[in-house]
Amino acid sequence: MTTATSEMPNPSRRRVIFRWRVVDIIVAAVVGVAFGVVFYGWDLVYSIPTKPLELLLPGTQALLYGVWLIPAVLGALIVRKPGAALFTELVAATLEALLGAQWGGFQTILQGIVQGLGAEVIFAILLYSSWRLWVAMLAGAASGASMAVNDFLNTYAGSTLAFKASYGISAVVSGAIIAGVGSWLLVRALARTGALSRFASGRQTVAVAGSTKG
Repeated sequence: MTTATSEMPNPSRRRVIFRWRVVDIIVAAVVGVAFGVVFYGWDLVYSIPTKPLELLLPGTQALLYGVWLIPAVLGALIVRKPGAALFTELVAATLEALLGAQWGGFQTILQGIVQGLGAEVIFAILLYSSWRLWVAMLAGAASGASMAVNDFLNTYAGSTLAFKASYGISAVVSGAIIAGVGSWLLVRALARTGALSRFASGRQTVAVAGSTKG
């Protein structure tokens, strides 16, 4: 005999939907475009705050390079679908290139792909089912590591081991803090405004905040 209870869905069972909706594409693209503009602006001024770090200890300028990694983590945390990290970062890098990035169009887009894939790998390993702070930090760190490796192969191919160690560690830390923690906090702030009401990321954040107050 089948009871009504047995036919009801189990709320504790987490269901991951991989299919992208139109709203997912639009929002990820909007985030990418917005950060493409941010990237271009950051390209023009980043040397001002990073130069003192570079003079103090070469390689530590990468401590502020996490700005270029934010879309990869932020896009994934909002949309929560396979490819979101790569797509959002690639859109941002492509617009940055079109606006006239100083590193050239191809290199800028390649960097976007590499950085997006770095974060994407972490979310994929976890089967796109965990979106906690530590996951965001790990994704940001992986994106930073990918950025560093790409820079070692291109920009700093002849650099010393000491420089590479300093740069690599700084890139990973920057990715974890600026891109990881920063994106996680930004999602929570956006969710509280209701801007993410059509996404699980927005609804869950609001629900958790409500239960905490209660």
